[in-house]
Amino acid sequence: MPFEAVIGLEIHAQLQTASKIFCGCSTVFGAPPNTHVCPVCLGFPGALPVLNGAAVDFAVRAGLALGCRINDRSIFARKNYFYPDLPKGYQISQYELPLASQGALEYTVGDGIRRVGITRVHLEEDAGKSLHEGFSDSDRKTYVDFNRSGVPLIEIVTEPDLRSAPEAAAFFARLRAILVWLGVNDGNMEEGSLRCDANVSVRPAGSGAFGTKAEVKNLNSFRFLQKALEYEIDRQIELLREGGRVRQETRLFDAASGGTVSMRSKEEAHDYRYFPEPDLPPVVLDADRVDALRRAMPELPDARRRRFIEQHALPEYDAGHLTESRALADYFEQAVAAGGSPKMVSNWMMGELARALNDNGREISDAPVTAARLASLLQLIDRGTISGAMAKGVFEKMCASGRDAAEIVEAEGLSQIDDEAQILERITSVLSEHADAVAQFRAGKAAALGFLVGQVMKATAGKANPRRVNELLKRELGGGSPGT
Repeated sequence: MPFEAVIGLEIHAQLQTASKIFCGCSTVFGAPPNTHVCPVCLGFPGALPVLNGAAVDFAVRAGLALGCRINDRSIFARKNYFYPDLPKGYQISQYELPLASQGALEYTVGDGIRRVGITRVHLEEDAGKSLHEGFSDSDRKTYVDFNRSGVPLIEIVTEPDLRSAPEAAAFFARLRAILVWLGVNDGNMEEGSLRCDANVSVRPAGSGAFGTKAEVKNLNSFRFLQKALEYEIDRQIELLREGGRVRQETRLFDAASGGTVSMRSKEEAHDYRYFPEPDLPPVVLDADRVDALRRAMPELPDARRRRFIEQHALPEYDAGHLTESRALADYFEQAVAAGGSPKMVSNWMMGELARALNDNGREISDAPVTAARLASLLQLIDRGTISGAMAKGVFEKMCASGRDAAEIVEAEGLSQIDDEAQILERITSVLSEHADAVAQFRAGKAAALGFLVGQVMKATAGKANPRRVNELLKRELGGGSPGT
C-alpha cells in the first residue's frame, strides 16, 4: 500500500525589536548569561508586563504578508507548563483569539503556483535557555540563562498542506526570506531567532483521514528539517507496514545519527490549562493603524521577481536570484536606475560582484562597489571605452581602492583602442610574423583566425577592440571565410 505524508509546520520567529515584549530589557544576542533580565521577565511577584507596541506592528506586517485577516481584537493567555528555563511557570502567549488568522502563502515553484494555508499568526514571549554542556560539572548540573526569556516571538502555524520533506524545507526557506525581507526577523537560525517544529503523519495515498501525528521539535536549519522529516516519514511507514501503531508524541532530531528520538508523549492543547492573562488588556487594533502598516509594506519577493521579468526582460533564473534578498533586489534596481543595462547588471551581480563578496566575506549591503559605480563601469563597456576583459581588471581595482571606473581607466591609460589605423598597424605586423597561420586560415583552418586575433590583442596589451580586430583581420585576409 502506498502512503503519503501530511505535514504542518509551526515556525517561531524572533521579532527585531530593541527590547523584550513586556519589559525594557535588551534583546541583543550574545550577552553574558543573566545580564539582560529584570523582575518582569524573571517573573518576580508583583512585576507587571507592558506590551511592546513595535512587536505588535511587526506581527501585523508578517500577518499581512501572509494574506491573513488581522483581527481587531486579540487576547493574551497564560500557557502553563513547568520547565527550569520558564521562570514564571507559564508562558504568555495567545490561544483562542490570535492576532492574525486565515491566511495563505502563495509562491512560484517552477511553472506553477504553490499554496500553503496559514492557520494563525500569534504573539508570545520566548523562554530562557537550559545549558547542558560546556561546564566542568555539566555531567551533574544544568545551567539556565534567562537572557532570552521574554524576547518577542511570533508563532506561524500552517495548515497540514505540505506533502513531502523537500517541499516543507522549501516552504520554510521561502517563509524565512519573506520575514527577513520585511525586516521582521533577522533569519539567523544558528542563534535561535528562527526555529521550526514539524507535525508529521502518514496515511494511505488517496485517504481523506489523517494519521496519528508526531511533532519534531526545534529544527534550526532547512537541511535538518528535511532530514528529520525524511527519517520520520520512513519510520512511520515502516511501523504501519509491520502492523504497528504510530504514537502521538514529541520527538527530537539527532543530527549525529540523522534520526529522530522520542522525547515525551505529546500533550494536547488543553493540558496547558490556557486562561486569559489577567495582567494584560486585550490587544485592540483600529483600522487606521492596520491600513497605515499595509500602505508601508514593501513589494514582496514574488511580485518583484515577476516585475523584473516583465519590466527588465530578465530570464526567470536571473530574476529569482536577484530577489533572494531585498538588499540584492534594491542594488539591482539602483544600478539600472544609474544607467546600467539590466541584463548586464544581472550578469555582473551574479558573476564578478558575487565572487568579490564571497572572497571578502561581505554581504551585498556592504558591497565594495556601489550600484552607481558598477553602472558607470558597465557604461564604459557599452560605449566601447574598455572591453569586457579589461573591465574585470578595472573592477578589481575598484574593489581594492574605492575609486570610480572612469578615474582608473584614465589614470592607467586603459582606454580601448578603436582607431582603425592603429589596429591595422598591429595587424600588418602580426600577419608578416605569422605567415604560417595566415596560410592555414586560407587553407580552411578556421581556428587560425582565433590565434591571429589573440596575437593582435597581445600586441596591443589587450586594449584593442576585439570586434574591430576580427572585422579588420578578416578584411585583410581576403573575405573573412577560410578557404577563400
